[in-house]
Amino acid sequence: MPPASPQKLPITVLLAVKNEAVNLPKCLASLKRAKSVVVLDSQSVDGTVAIARRWGAKVVQFHYKGGYPKKRQWALDHLKINTPWIFLIDADEEVPEELWREIEEVVLKETAFSAFLIVKQVYFLGRKLTFGGFSFGAVLLVRKGKAQFEKIIEEPAGTMDMEVHERVIVDGEVGKLKTPLIHDDYKDLGAWIDRHNKYSTWEARVRKQFFDTGRYGQESIQPRLFGNTQERRRFLKKMLVRMPFEPFIWFFYNYVIKLGFLEGRPGWTLCRMRAQHVFQIRAKLHELNKASRRSPATRVQ
Repeated sequence: MPPASPQKLPITVLLAVKNEAVNLPKCLASLKRAKSVVVLDSQSVDGTVAIARRWGAKVVQFHYKGGYPKKRQWALDHLKINTPWIFLIDADEEVPEELWREIEEVVLKETAFSAFLIVKQVYFLGRKLTFGGFSFGAVLLVRKGKAQFEKIIEEPAGTMDMEVHERVIVDGEVGKLKTPLIHDDYKDLGAWIDRHNKYSTWEARVRKQFFDTGRYGQESIQPRLFGNTQERRRFLKKMLVRMPFEPFIWFFYNYVIKLGFLEGRPGWTLCRMRAQHVFQIRAKLHELNKASRRSPATRVQ
């Protein structure tokens, strides 16, 4: 007799996508342990929907009208979810079997935690990056009704409809799982650059709000040096955004302090691209500040 299929776990996966036909098959293949998989699409045109349905996932179309909520929070607010746990992942991520076994231990027994941090193990240019400090923990496994995304800035319609670097605010204690998620984007560097160009525009607007008001948003993660991974990252960013030479500081941190140079060409490339990303954020912030100071009367005709 063939071996019995592994037990389905009481988890709904919320998988946010747009034109992810390249990455989606490997991602969906890794989600067989979940009771339900919901693909949150934004009118993809590359076959994403057909692939999702072929793997047995439910497809929901999200039409962004601006403001809050974006895609994942909208799903948490409006979809009927019949499992006690929700797993938030992207199409360029995979869940290894060892991580599923660890998840099984926490969702099938009583636990005091309302959510769990999971490390995203970054791959770049086909290489697993052990050094460089690019892999990070994020709240991805949450108990239904116990988590929501930060409400940071009001996005206009026609902009990014999915949470970028908004983190999850948890009502309760947050645990941590040991096994990392695989984060490996099969798209080319052009797609990475296009995506991060949009990210830098968003980040510049977030920084302007922070400098103008002293807050990241109406509801956001509190920066704490001795908090969890999300809180420490927010604390570090809060310090660095005020420093001159911030792009160089990030390059030095990733390439030297976190030993990114040991990763060869992929490490060098990603560290340089990370520094350039920060430079673009600061340039766009300067542009925003200049525009806000310019009155109609002083504009050159």
